[in-house]
Amino acid sequence: MTENLHLCKYFRIFARFFENMNRTRIYSIALIGMAFCLSGCNLFQRDAKEGSVAQLGNNYLYQSDLDAVTQHATTPEDSARYAEQFIRRWATDILQYQEGKSHSTPEIEALVEDYRRSLYVAEYERHIVDKRMPKAVSDAEADTFYVHHPDRFILQENILQGALLVIPQDAPAQVELKSRLTDLTQEENLEYVEKYAYQYASGYELFTTQWRTGNQILMRMPSNKWQKSLAAGKQYAEQDSTSLYLLQVTDCRLAGEAMPIDYARATIDKMILAERRIQFLQAQRQQLYDDAVRFGKIQFKRED
Repeated sequence: MTENLHLCKYFRIFARFFENMNRTRIYSIALIGMAFCLSGCNLFQRDAKEGSVAQLGNNYLYQSDLDAVTQHATTPEDSARYAEQFIRRWATDILQYQEGKSHSTPEIEALVEDYRRSLYVAEYERHIVDKRMPKAVSDAEADTFYVHHPDRFILQENILQGALLVIPQDAPAQVELKSRLTDLTQEENLEYVEKYAYQYASGYELFTTQWRTGNQILMRMPSNKWQKSLAAGKQYAEQDSTSLYLLQVTDCRLAGEAMPIDYARATIDKMILAERRIQFLQAQRQQLYDDAVRFGKIQFKRED
């Protein structure tokens, strides 16, 4: 009974599908309807067991495909419309492909075959790289690469380490806070600043061991005046209508200078792995060829 209801549902969809089409298009798309009609309900029931609701040549449209596009429909009419639109695209894509293939040329088939081979080769290379190529980059490798390619690691913007606090303008003990910020290498100063920030700050970030770009800090400061005189050890104070912004710079590098190696490390690893991949695949190709020659897979014809 359920299968018969599905059958009626999709006949109605196809009927609506044909209403707005000219005769040429109806003639083409009618191939879909033939999949339902030629063998009657028995064919539909057999396809339904396999999960398909329509067939066009060797192509099948499955119930799960239609369910995916109709699942958000709020009314039966919307469901039918979504299904109709999907069926139209599905059938038209197949018919266009069949028409295009019928007008193919040897040149096009050669391009198709080249593309097919490229896909297979790309997938094979991805597989062997994932499974066989070492991914770890040692500190020694990174250091050597950094030293030998200094031109690749030039900063395009300022970077800095330090601390940033955003506190109310009337927050207490500001003089002591500013003094403590000047030496964050001292554990007692660091502890004082963190406790102060927890109690009074509306925003706080400690980045004495991590690099931040100037633009990242600028997003939290009222202006960029501090960038114009950026230097290690300096403290910058700015304010807006409600808050005081204290930026303590413990270390910095300016645009145009060499990146610190710890800042460049992620980029170094990517570059080393990219070069390693090229070398690894070249070795794999050579090994494939050598093995083919060794085991007689390649037959060389000699001239008499």
